[in-house]
Amino acid sequence: MADTTPGPTGGGGAEQIEAGRERWQRRHDSARVREADFSTLSGRTLRPVYGPPPGSEVPGFDRIGWPGEYPYTRGLYSTGYRGRTWTIRQFAGFGNARQTNERYRMILDSGGGGLSVAFDMPTLMGHDSDSPHALGEVGHCGVAIDSVADMDLLFQGIPLDGTTTSMTVSGPAVPVFCMYLVAAERQGADVGTLNGTLQTDIFKEYIAQKEWLYPPGPHLRLIGDLMEFCAERIPAYKPLSVSGYHIREAGATAAQELAYTLADGFGYVELGLSRGLDVDTFAPGLSFFFDAHIDFFEEIAKFRAARRIWARWMRDTYGATTEKACWLRFHTQTAGVSLTAQQPYNNVVRTSVEALAAVLGGTNSLHTNALDETLALPTEQSAEIALRTQQVLMEETGVANVADPLGGSWYVESLTDELEEEAERIFAQILRMGGGRDTEHRIGPMTSGILAGIGNGYFTSEIAEAAFQYQRALEKGDKRIVGVNCHTGTVSGELDILRISHEVEREQRKVLAERRARRDGAAVDRALARLLEGVRAQDGNLVPLIMDAARAEATLGEICSTMGEEFGTYTEDPRF
Repeated sequence: MADTTPGPTGGGGAEQIEAGRERWQRRHDSARVREADFSTLSGRTLRPVYGPPPGSEVPGFDRIGWPGEYPYTRGLYSTGYRGRTWTIRQFAGFGNARQTNERYRMILDSGGGGLSVAFDMPTLMGHDSDSPHALGEVGHCGVAIDSVADMDLLFQGIPLDGTTTSMTVSGPAVPVFCMYLVAAERQGADVGTLNGTLQTDIFKEYIAQKEWLYPPGPHLRLIGDLMEFCAERIPAYKPLSVSGYHIREAGATAAQELAYTLADGFGYVELGLSRGLDVDTFAPGLSFFFDAHIDFFEEIAKFRAARRIWARWMRDTYGATTEKACWLRFHTQTAGVSLTAQQPYNNVVRTSVEALAAVLGGTNSLHTNALDETLALPTEQSAEIALRTQQVLMEETGVANVADPLGGSWYVESLTDELEEEAERIFAQILRMGGGRDTEHRIGPMTSGILAGIGNGYFTSEIAEAAFQYQRALEKGDKRIVGVNCHTGTVSGELDILRISHEVEREQRKVLAERRARRDGAAVDRALARLLEGVRAQDGNLVPLIMDAARAEATLGEICSTMGEEFGTYTEDPRF
């Protein structure tokens, strides 16, 4: 589809609606449609989209519109999932790189469409496996990555230039990404053609997840360098996945997740603009990551409101002039916090409902949680059930046959409007906190507000209050969770869960020591010294320097600590 300047779809009069229907039809007729049976189980032929009957007047229809048209409430593509179904992208990682590689092969062989890497806690915090800070944590919540050698093993036999790869890491995202690029080089891949997503979203770390390495300023410098590097050299790769998932998992409401996530996204747009990047060029490289929680219709409305808000702000506030620059593409993961240790087989039902909400909300890719993830990392059996959940939705239910099947529902449209209005009120509060643009430090007004909210505890306090109110409702019985505060009788026994042996940590530490002994120590020292010089220079892109350190087999901990000599550390002020 060619880029065109996004504009209003017209009002809700009969003539405007018919004109929109004709525009949609032209787009649909020129788009690719996959080979599939688009009929009901009983053989009833389905139209690709449904809308108001001809001659109808629908006040405010321009806020709903047609799939593939601004403001994209009903989706980015005129064909919906008829053109292409969502990508099945299962999040996985545990133990060492070899063990995780085996799980990746299982996922791909079973029909997974892409990889999503989960890293262990030491990696997420920029520590090597032999660091005192890593003791007891190596390989337990994801895969341990200490150097490029681990990346080589992680993707052994998986061509990186033929597989889209998402990596969920923010604090040390840039060094981890550089190791990924070097691993691709070693495979003989054309790095410029790589496709995937790096999370990189440091704002949500300060707001919710608390996995930062440095103060906000240095992190934003690294992110800006990454945006410039990808825009110039790896145009298909998305260097930022703005994450609402962790905000929601921390206890935020749907409206808070929506507003804080999009505000963070606007902050990164302002960062790109401050670097002199063209918004129509770099904005398509931003993607989003949302939570699909258990309140079915509220989640669908949240996804629809997110697309509409993003498109309007990108066009009207940040000057985007192309469709793709106004598109909000997003990955979804079902809600980890909705899983229960009590009666864990109920989690299959919860995950199915949440996944269906994500699909009906128009997600571009999806991860479904396994039934045992509240207890441990998923076993192969539970991971297969999670994968099959998506495949049943895709192949058996007919939800991919019609674009935005809930569009025009009075309930869904009302919820969409209400969430949008609440999000706009939160944006206004964030902007007031920032006090406007900081021209001295080239910080935009939304970025200024986010940094102020991080500093004064606004985000932390608001999320904590929302979590407290929900917990009170559970304790009073106003909100119910089956198997927890109602319907607690069960015949189910205990699950067999995946346990990570401490031998993984001992082996990882041993291998890391052997690698250090074999490498050219002088080359590592020179590469790290050049990196430190680059950090102190305050200008120049750091990504090539970090790649050079990775090529020399410098470890993640060495790279992060070298930058930390200049960047310093960050400590959050206590609030409770």
